[in-house]
Amino acid sequence: MRIGYGWDSHEFKRGIPLKIGGVVLPHPKGLGGHSDGDVLLHALTDALLGAIAAGDIGGFFPPTDPKWKGADSALFVSEAMQRVTQAGYVIANVDSTLILAQPKIGPHAAEIQSTVARLLNIQPSAVGIKAKTPEGMGTDNAAIAHVTVLLLRKGQGEHDVALAEEAVPQPEVDEVVKQVLKDVPKPSRRKTVHKN
Repeated sequence: MRIGYGWDSHEFKRGIPLKIGGVVLPHPKGLGGHSDGDVLLHALTDALLGAIAAGDIGGFFPPTDPKWKGADSALFVSEAMQRVTQAGYVIANVDSTLILAQPKIGPHAAEIQSTVARLLNIQPSAVGIKAKTPEGMGTDNAAIAHVTVLLLRKGQGEHDVALAEEAVPQPEVDEVVKQVLKDVPKPSRRKTVHKN
């Protein structure tokens, strides 16, 4: 088992789209950075690389290299995932906390969760997306992301991931199962007459 932690921050700037977790959000300012400024995917990349002691995002995608100017941060996650796979691990789950004053993440959390899950090839139920406001931190013009990942050894890890996914509540699936079970006719119970 390996645990990785990643952290990143970017300042808001006008004239660029706001991209968080691979999703473009409606907002008058985006996040400045050498690439697309996706603070969540940058922290995720660092968490993945850190979990296998492979360095950090800057070592693979240096901001001094013009090749990465405006690059889609999904490429960074993809490279980190290749390294994780080569090291013999699979992702059990990811948890994240975004800290920003605006925009509100709640209305977009499900889409971000789904997009991150797709990038990592895991179920959305294995991706935690949370957001907090930076009260008293003085960082109203920036977005900060904290990400942790849990990796398990391939093989045994895949079994553990499957068990973990089964244990996670899935309301939409549970509702369908309840409905199906409700419609199944109950077996009749005949009274047994005992003869003396």
